[in-house]
Amino acid sequence: MTPDILHLPHGALALPTFLPDATRGVVRAVDSADLENVGVEGIVMSIFHLMQRPGTTTVKALGGLHAMTGWQRPIVTDSGGFQAYSLIRQNPRFGSLTDRGLVFRPDGKDKALLTPEKSTQLQLSFGADIVICLDDCTHPDDSEAEQRESVRRTIAWARRCKAEFERWLAVPRGAPASHKSTDAPPAAAHSSPADAVTRRPLLFGVIQGGASKELRKACAEALLEIGFDGFGYGGWPLDSDGALLRDIVAYTRALVPRALPMHALGIGHPDSVVACARMGYDLFDCTLPTRDARRGRLMIFNQPPDETRFEGQWWSYLYIGDEKHIKSSAPVCEYCDCPTCRRYSRGYLHHLFKVKDAAYGRLATLHNLRFMTQLMARLRQIIAHD
Repeated sequence: MTPDILHLPHGALALPTFLPDATRGVVRAVDSADLENVGVEGIVMSIFHLMQRPGTTTVKALGGLHAMTGWQRPIVTDSGGFQAYSLIRQNPRFGSLTDRGLVFRPDGKDKALLTPEKSTQLQLSFGADIVICLDDCTHPDDSEAEQRESVRRTIAWARRCKAEFERWLAVPRGAPASHKSTDAPPAAAHSSPADAVTRRPLLFGVIQGGASKELRKACAEALLEIGFDGFGYGGWPLDSDGALLRDIVAYTRALVPRALPMHALGIGHPDSVVACARMGYDLFDCTLPTRDARRGRLMIFNQPPDETRFEGQWWSYLYIGDEKHIKSSAPVCEYCDCPTCRRYSRGYLHHLFKVKDAAYGRLATLHNLRFMTQLMARLRQIIAHD
């Protein structure tokens, strides 16, 4: 059995895959060539932040997200739903949620409105390969009343996003919903410019419902009836102790036919990625690997990645700021083939970290991203042979 392939306007993604967060149009500390060099196949950007800075007219003037950033592989755009949770729900002074959309104050003064229609229009006009429907994101500890309101609003917004998506692209209703296949990847790793003309972007709905199976089921059934190319797990995926909500995450995946791709939105801890991939999730994104890298937490394999079965302590953190690394000539990880491990020692990385040189952020980020791409490659191997 070969891994699933997700065909998109700017290339094909072998699934499962990890997509680093380039929230503001950049994966911090690295550029597009760096990402390609460590095997990254796609990235996630935030429409909510990019519409403010550099701004919609600037993004369009620079040719869209791919041209602006020099990244010619797939881009998934976040609709703004997560910002509704992380900003507005956490601090009402930044705005409010209404049935019309998100009312927010980007500078603390002037109000702006992000509707489902505008979110969809911006994602399409920016050149996204996967467009995410605007949703009302919640925390699992939110009240049942809040969860029910979130589901109601998310379904209504999804219906409006779908209508705008079809209007914008003139996609006839009843078009094939899934772009997944089990074909082997083409000889060329990515589609040619001519291929990009023949493939349309995909539209993903987001399943909300907090920790309630009843609400998750109701949301999934309504979204499946509307019809989308794929789906995302919506809402904060961790409990109050920071543990993955395994039962509800698995239950949500089971609500969606396996032929449809599913994005584990915001999930990126290695153990959680492995668990969710085994549940059938296809796409992952999170700031964790790159943020950890900049803060001195480097991910290492405790055994060759092409041999691991993800059992026991198969990986661990290396804290590069620890004094024991001062004179170490060893690479960060003996099993890693990233540019950092091939050329630099732990001792040198420790030095760069301590003097706060910008080179440290780049080298550490490259390493953690290569850890994630090696992890995903191994998961695909296991899936292919199971």
